[in-house]
Amino acid sequence: MSKFIDLSVAIESGLLSDPPMMIPKIMYVDHTLGAESMKAFYPGLTASDLPGGLGWALEILEVSTHAGTHMDAPWHYHPTQDRGKPALTIDQFPLEWGVGNGVKLDFSEQPDGYNITIEDVQSKLNQIDYTLKPGDVFLAQSGAAPYWGTPEYLVKGCGFSKAATLWILDQGVHVVGTDGWSWDRPLPFQAEEFSRTKDASLIWEGHFAGIDRGYFQIEKLANLDKIPAMGFRFYCFPVKIKGASAGWIRAVAEVA
Repeated sequence: MSKFIDLSVAIESGLLSDPPMMIPKIMYVDHTLGAESMKAFYPGLTASDLPGGLGWALEILEVSTHAGTHMDAPWHYHPTQDRGKPALTIDQFPLEWGVGNGVKLDFSEQPDGYNITIEDVQSKLNQIDYTLKPGDVFLAQSGAAPYWGTPEYLVKGCGFSKAATLWILDQGVHVVGTDGWSWDRPLPFQAEEFSRTKDASLIWEGHFAGIDRGYFQIEKLANLDKIPAMGFRFYCFPVKIKGASAGWIRAVAEVA
């Protein structure tokens, strides 16, 4: 019998794993407050008319589409993809790409800020004796996951170079994912190297690979240490937000 493993983090109010302007805010309306709000919809209603004097519960969120476990669309990276075509937004995600055979590689031994190369990816694939196939979903342990829920999460883990990203896509992969804050290495490492070298190609290079080859990426995954390197099915369907650069997902692995 298959086992389903949740690979998503929860969206939590005030969680310190994003820059300040992106930290989620959630207002919880409990059943007592819900009873009051129901009176506006049912004239003459009193709390005594409701079971236990309680009404509905609901939540009001102020949150980025990039909060929690989410999927980035090509529109997030640039207005165009595939060298000139209009970039897809999250509501245009091809549903058939939301299910695939999963492949997970562990790069967590690399130092924070490390830029993963084509050779690194190929070496990890050789270690598990696997060849990427069209339609595979490529997942990576970055080393950042243990720091989820802390400010350190933003600067922990490694990320993917443009060359490595394009190589993965060249194998027929459309969806990739990481348990880090970003598919790229943490921003401060990019900024430091750019300041030192003035090489603009270092900036957000894994994301900007989507200008050449449109693809969807998942960030802030969880529990990747609980799934095998291969031999599992992966499911990921983003919330349908019109014209958006990203959407929240509930990522799930099905392990036989």
